[in-house]
Amino acid sequence: MNDNLEFLQAFLKNPLGVGSIAPSSPELSQRMMDGIVPDKDSIILELGVGTGALTKYIQKTLSGEDCYLGIELDRKLVSCIRGKYPDLKFVRGDACNAHALHRRSKLGKVGFVICSLPFVSLPNEVNQKIYGEIEKFMEQGCVFRTYQYAHGFYLPSAIKLREFMRNRYGVSERSSLIVKNVPPAYTLTWRT
Repeated sequence: MNDNLEFLQAFLKNPLGVGSIAPSSPELSQRMMDGIVPDKDSIILELGVGTGALTKYIQKTLSGEDCYLGIELDRKLVSCIRGKYPDLKFVRGDACNAHALHRRSKLGKVGFVICSLPFVSLPNEVNQKIYGEIEKFMEQGCVFRTYQYAHGFYLPSAIKLREFMRNRYGVSERSSLIVKNVPPAYTLTWRT
């Protein structure tokens, strides 16, 4: 099935959990991967895989299948991405349990958390749990990169994420506006 249609169906089924009507554009995906070089001792953890629009670009950076773990909550999307990327490890699970899911995978240390979760539309208590999971990886030393849509950049939940991360890891590295995305977005990066 067409990625855009699959993604739209997931959005219509769960708009708060999906957060967008279209997958990330090639321009946003490329920007999300700038400077990311994983290996088996510093793997990529992708939170909110969706239809794998970003995974396509992640796969190009991998030196082997033991350099990546993707976590996605939606059962249909997990089935879709497993079919597209059979050599990669995907887990159907909740980002609120990301640290435990990674431990169970028996893969190497997480060096990069690449996140497509819709923090703006998720309930505050869910966001807080996910922040705690991200913090566990950051404490071990890693790069956390996410994106925020321009139209939601100043919404309270978007600001909360940036404040949480800034208070612990300093000001983010923010990209220029990526206008070739629906909707336009910024990438945000923190490093430990």
